[in-house]
Amino acid sequence: MNGSDITIEGISKTFGDVRILNNINLNIKRGEFFSLLGPSGCGKTTLLRIIAGFESPGEGAVLMDGVDVVDLPPNHRQANTVFQNYALFPHLTVYENVAFPLRIKKITKAGIDTRVRESLRLVQLESHLHKKPNQLSGGQKQRVAIARALINEPRVLLLDEPLSALDAKLRQHMLIELDELHDKIGITFIYVTHDQQEALSVSDRIAVMNQGDILQVGTPYEIYESPASDFVARFIGETNLFDGVVASVEKINTPGVEYMAELDIPELGRIKVTTVDNIRTGQEVSFTVRPEKILISTEKIATKREDINFFQGTVDEPIYSGFQTKFYVKINGGEGGTAVIRVIKQHAVYSDEGPDIVWKDKVFLSWSANDGYIVGVKN
Repeated sequence: MNGSDITIEGISKTFGDVRILNNINLNIKRGEFFSLLGPSGCGKTTLLRIIAGFESPGEGAVLMDGVDVVDLPPNHRQANTVFQNYALFPHLTVYENVAFPLRIKKITKAGIDTRVRESLRLVQLESHLHKKPNQLSGGQKQRVAIARALINEPRVLLLDEPLSALDAKLRQHMLIELDELHDKIGITFIYVTHDQQEALSVSDRIAVMNQGDILQVGTPYEIYESPASDFVARFIGETNLFDGVVASVEKINTPGVEYMAELDIPELGRIKVTTVDNIRTGQEVSFTVRPEKILISTEKIATKREDINFFQGTVDEPIYSGFQTKFYVKINGGEGGTAVIRVIKQHAVYSDEGPDIVWKDKVFLSWSANDGYIVGVKN
């Protein structure tokens, strides 16, 4: 099978007086595992249904390998959909469910048998072909739905929250299987999810959506490490987010960054952050730093580096999770303000088997200016 390039040009959609999609533009590469990620109601499923042909856009175009398919019905597009609720026929066996699209096309019996067995082999269900859906687990039902979607040899597989009905462990297992399946068949996958861990785990690239807009498109690393807005920073993983004012900006010659800025944050005081954006003194900005980027210790770390932010606080709440401990640390910052900063300490070696920092401990926090980000400029 071969994948298709998908180009979304100026897609907008309105239901009644509610605008669901706002001038969406996307380029999805041939053979890519691409995820549409965002909260419920952000428009991601509507966009997927427009690509599939189940919805018509109010305006805009959907191009598959350069050809606009907006006016084509779903069965004339080289794209098949895996639905959240599986949509299997309960009275048919696994074999018959997968064979159904080929019977509609009046493929020969021998041809159907060859292709059904090949599709079931891809999803590791060869030994279950005579079972009915009610005899299968949730993960097996989802694999039947995937096999049926692949039987027509589509160039694009559209997956609408396919794992949301499964428990957490099974979701992780199915994610691995989906990733392996994508590597085997090489077609374009477009995956809709509200679960940021799912998207980060399997995607080549991710589009983060909110309220009908695409806020950022990038690799999982880019989305997580360099969020483009305060919404993306909050939605992708845990983070500490503060509003502040730019106190100073200095141009520097460090690879990957252009400026060193100092921000005045009422709850913290003054902090240092590097940035590639040409910000100016007096601008109001949002600043974020991930909990795992912050070092926590009962002793102040001695260093001559000028790009390290130091704060002292009190452990307000430690939460031990086996592989890590999350600390909520109360900071008495500038202008008499207070802040609670989340810090995550990984337990990577035997000596970290238990928490050496406990409730009410006085602690020192530190992080590099390179580990924080300006994620929003307000003026």
